[in-house]
Amino acid sequence: MKRILAYLSPNTGKLIIGFTIKTAGTVAELMIPFLLTHILEKVIVTMQISRVVFYGILMILCALIASVGNITANRMAARVTADFSIAMRRELFSKTLRLSARDTDRFTVASLESRITTDTYHVQNFIGMMQRMGVRAPILLLGGVGITLFMDRILATVMIAAMPLIFITVFSIARRGVPLYTQVQKSTDDMIRVVREDVQGIRVIKALSKNDYENRRYDVYNRELARKERRAGFVMNAVNPIMTLLMNLGIAGVIAVAAYSVARGTSSAATVIAFTQYFTLISMALMSLSRMFVMYTKCAASARRISEVLEEPDKLPVAADDGKGDCSEHISFENVTFSYLGKKPNLENVTLSLRRGDSLGIIGATGSGKSTFIKLLLRFYDVDSGKIRVCGKMISSYTTEELAAMFGTALQNDFIYADTIEENIRFGRDISDEDIVRAAKIAQAHDFITAIPDGYKHSVSSKGTNLSGGQRQRLLIARAIAARPEILILDDSSSALDYKTDASLRLALKESMSDSTVITVAQRVSSVKDCDLILVLDDGRIIGRGKHEELLESCPEYKQISDSQMGGAFLD
Repeated sequence: MKRILAYLSPNTGKLIIGFTIKTAGTVAELMIPFLLTHILEKVIVTMQISRVVFYGILMILCALIASVGNITANRMAARVTADFSIAMRRELFSKTLRLSARDTDRFTVASLESRITTDTYHVQNFIGMMQRMGVRAPILLLGGVGITLFMDRILATVMIAAMPLIFITVFSIARRGVPLYTQVQKSTDDMIRVVREDVQGIRVIKALSKNDYENRRYDVYNRELARKERRAGFVMNAVNPIMTLLMNLGIAGVIAVAAYSVARGTSSAATVIAFTQYFTLISMALMSLSRMFVMYTKCAASARRISEVLEEPDKLPVAADDGKGDCSEHISFENVTFSYLGKKPNLENVTLSLRRGDSLGIIGATGSGKSTFIKLLLRFYDVDSGKIRVCGKMISSYTTEELAAMFGTALQNDFIYADTIEENIRFGRDISDEDIVRAAKIAQAHDFITAIPDGYKHSVSSKGTNLSGGQRQRLLIARAIAARPEILILDDSSSALDYKTDASLRLALKESMSDSTVITVAQRVSSVKDCDLILVLDDGRIIGRGKHEELLESCPEYKQISDSQMGGAFLD
């Protein structure tokens, strides 16, 4: 919680002012029953109307101060809570983007989504309630007890007797609530994961008519979440009934003792009325505290999950370069081996070097390590052994910003967001309109864009659902090209293009980006056949390297792929 509460520090001044106003309003509210008792016992007997009016006005003034104070403090609390939640969500979202790919895999995307939404909501609610009731409830409780002790110690003692039992009950139940709500949030992660998968695959689900199957799969996680919520609710919902029972017993005890005291003349009816009012205020305070304890259990569980992300150390720090690289090599891999799970290598003993302006093609079956090669080059993961260098320096010696500035990437599972075509290509970067048009022309996207009435101002839906697969891929390639990168990576980004468009794209890249090193990952031989160097990967190992003609002679697997796709013939 300390890590989370730090986001309140910029609003310390507002918190102090809000608490001061809330305290004044609550003290004024506490004075109303006391003034009423004074009027009934001391003022009315004087038969002086002016004194009755004076104290009546004083009661009204206290009521107004209480009302205005609480409203003002609550409005300030709402603003502070909003600022707090904005800062917390911003930092959590920023940290989520900075997580290494390995950490993202460990947390899972669904869990990160849940932490940014549901968990921050629980913390926000608790912070808001703490400002509204965290001051008022203790003052009502302690102030009410103090005033009643001053008025009648015997009645106050009877009333106070039930409080230790109430606190013990609330504390015991709250301790059980934190682990229970942690389990609830984990089940929420699982349910979000299923929803996320179904939203992404909705077209496949409809095409295969698997609505009922997905409903049943979702229902399993939905029921599991409901079961854990019921269990947590069963435990936490016991707080209010137990508190109500103990408070009713306290009220019954006060009334019984009060009746005896009035009968003996040791107490007055006015005192009993005041005690009833104070007991009501104290009961409200205790109920508020019980709700705060229930919310605290959710908040504590959520705050722990949020802190896990925020406190995750940087697993990809910037390291010093060893100074052993060759500056004439634009990209080099030196005996690189990597495994996602630390068991079987996903890439093994990969060695190659590329000079600036070279083109590299990578081809192989699904799961052969093609995309892993790209992820390591972009430093989404650090290698287990070996070294990767760019411009002669180890990639671990570059900052994230320095490394990213060198690359233009169109990845296999890239995304399009809801905005114009122009902004999807620009992607928040300082890129001129001329460079956007230039990139679209190279990517073979300019013609279809200008054929749309709005052109580059045309609005694209989320994930580009109002574009065809080929149009989406060309848009993503244009985004990768727009910033004129030193290194262009196309990871299976032309699979939806017809052979003619693919050939035109390759020709345009060769003519317009001769100074850039281009790395093409593809399933089609036609996409890589003109590259200066082609790697054939199988199960993480290089089983063939060379130009297209060399591989047809030296690599049976490459020849088999070539013959199976085009019978050895290609469109130029």
